[in-house]
Amino acid sequence: MYQKINQSLYTGRQSNKIHYLHEKIKFVDLDQHLTKSIHKPVFSILGYCCDEGVKRNKGRAGAAAAPDMIRKMISPLANHFPDSLDILDFGNIYCDNKDLEKIQTFTSGKIQEITENQIFNIILGGGHDLAYAHFNGLKNAFPKKKIGIINLDAHFDLRAMDEQGTSGTPFYQIASENPENFQYLCLGIQKESNHKELFSTAEKFGVKYLYNQEFVIQNYENVSRLVDALTSTVDLIYLSIDLDGFSSAIAPGVSAPSPLGFQIDIVVKVIEDVIKSEKLVACDIVELNPTYDIDNTTARLAARLLYKIFELKISQIQQ
Repeated sequence: MYQKINQSLYTGRQSNKIHYLHEKIKFVDLDQHLTKSIHKPVFSILGYCCDEGVKRNKGRAGAAAAPDMIRKMISPLANHFPDSLDILDFGNIYCDNKDLEKIQTFTSGKIQEITENQIFNIILGGGHDLAYAHFNGLKNAFPKKKIGIINLDAHFDLRAMDEQGTSGTPFYQIASENPENFQYLCLGIQKESNHKELFSTAEKFGVKYLYNQEFVIQNYENVSRLVDALTSTVDLIYLSIDLDGFSSAIAPGVSAPSPLGFQIDIVVKVIEDVIKSEKLVACDIVELNPTYDIDNTTARLAARLLYKIFELKISQIQQ
């Protein structure tokens, strides 16, 4: 279920001066005891190599291969991070025997452990079923805190469960189990991709959302107000970025592509706002499907988003 990182994924120019991220990133076995980060900032990467939830949701398989592909795109990027910052790679969690529920429970435990050691972690998916595990891990790490969710996505992922969870049910599961503390903002919703009952479910759970045509840089003032409204009412923020929310012109490699998705500029502005709130505790980037990617375009997008989040986060810490 868990494997430490294959270090051969990180290749590139050798500077001998840590000019590149493949020279900066350190490899840590999650089976070993973690040391709490007290005296300096520590960021980390964890792979969620699972597309069982996507398959159950009748999507296109392939997202299980995404974390390692994103790593390959991270590897040659220039290192402008301070020497005082450690960036760790914890390796991958895999789905054995189609047992999604088992991997979600296992992943939650690892997220709790990482978070309790004061490490800022980004998880690379994998399907969006990760969100259920991610939220539970954070909830267990911060049992007395109110955690708000910001999801950049074309879909609510509020489908009701039949017998099993899928990549389409995580936020329904979270809402059902946390009815008093479900604070969920979804930006980029595509009407064509969410049937009427999903909008009714969103209303039932008090979900705030913007349609994809509203989630644009020209409407940034209104977008920012919505983000601020959520961050001001919670203690912590969990940010989830579903790559299928982007326009397929820039993110073709997903299970459910759409030409009418959102653009990079408004996403970066939201990331900036969330980090400025000083409440961002964790993030994931999900639903890359390398099988359908073109020249690794979507994998490169995911890598640059991770880089940008780390860059903004360390700047905020150093202020």
